[in-house]
Amino acid sequence: MSTEQTSPRLTYGPLYFLAALGAGGLTVTFFLYLMFWVPHAGRSVPVFEDIMAAFVAGTMLTKIMISIAWAGIAIFSALLVQMLVWNLREMARFRKTEGFTALHAGNAESQMMAIPLTLAMGVNGGFILGLVFVPGLWSIVEYLFPLAMVTFVAIGVYGLRLYGKFLGRVLTLGGFECSKNNSFAQALPGFAFAMVAVGLAAPAAMSSNLTTVGISLILSSFFVIIAALIAGAAMLLGLRSMMEHGANEDSAPTLLIGIPLLTVIGIALMRQVHALHAQFGAHGENVDSFNMLTVIVMVQIAFALFGLVVLRAQGYFSKFVSGDQVSAGSYALICPGVAMSVMLQFYVNKGLVGMGMIEKFSTVYWLASTPALLIQFGTIALLVMLNTKHFWGAAKPISALPA
Repeated sequence: MSTEQTSPRLTYGPLYFLAALGAGGLTVTFFLYLMFWVPHAGRSVPVFEDIMAAFVAGTMLTKIMISIAWAGIAIFSALLVQMLVWNLREMARFRKTEGFTALHAGNAESQMMAIPLTLAMGVNGGFILGLVFVPGLWSIVEYLFPLAMVTFVAIGVYGLRLYGKFLGRVLTLGGFECSKNNSFAQALPGFAFAMVAVGLAAPAAMSSNLTTVGISLILSSFFVIIAALIAGAAMLLGLRSMMEHGANEDSAPTLLIGIPLLTVIGIALMRQVHALHAQFGAHGENVDSFNMLTVIVMVQIAFALFGLVVLRAQGYFSKFVSGDQVSAGSYALICPGVAMSVMLQFYVNKGLVGMGMIEKFSTVYWLASTPALLIQFGTIALLVMLNTKHFWGAAKPISALPA
């Protein structure tokens, strides 16, 4: 067995899929500019025609905003595709190595769930590209929803097979090392199923076909429940191990995984509630959305405080972000920033504005939106730093190949 690497510091592993995931998440943050700041009467999301009408008729500030959104979506979608293709190629090579065999013999086998997680994000990113850049897409969208659901179900089934293989091994043969479970790394499968769920919930929020809406509601509910059960159990087990052994330094960013998990599940639930209201006459009140979003944001802040206390105590950023140590797990820092920015945008627009607590586009509105924008651009800076360290300023991680 030999290792072919141009840099001994960089070794490939499934967590590098999170580099693609982070780029896809940042695509969503720019789409929310259009979602909340461009009129799209009669539709739950803005489409090409809405955006072009706003650009042509808008003020200079509106044109600048839309141009920034276009650029952000295009750039980070391209980065998502580039990193996804690279990861799939490297994973094909990695499967031929002893490292892949070793991965499937220990706790880290659950890292394979980063693959369906990123694939689901890729489908969501593709839908955003279609809405923003393809004229006339809305006229055929009812034909696309069933195809999207089939795709998400296929990704979900793939994830269930991966996770079932992992559970089947550890629950029959044992070998799961609880002493090395001192992080929230085992919640990654829950995050993956939540990403599938939010994709499956999209047709419920956008379709006017009752059959499509009903199937979307049922399938997305299944994966929301699976995600919540897995993530809840994993966090309890991880916390127990951390209290005894301390947090694993390499996996410490996973302590923030509750932030993206709650954002994705929260959006899935909002899509379901919208569908029940629009298509089945269930009358949800703005106060219900406000209460749910308030709880989610407060719990996310608690996760952020908890995780950042540990990361700071370990000196994680000075070692793995600005320092010379390298870990693919550092890309897990991107998801919480993306998710916090996204959820704050929903909180301001669907919660505070929806309740009438602030007026849209007022001075207070922009002050309330500022934290989401600051977190968004801070996360972009973090992704640039990590990509420079792992890819642009050094040799790419290369998997070992058989001699």
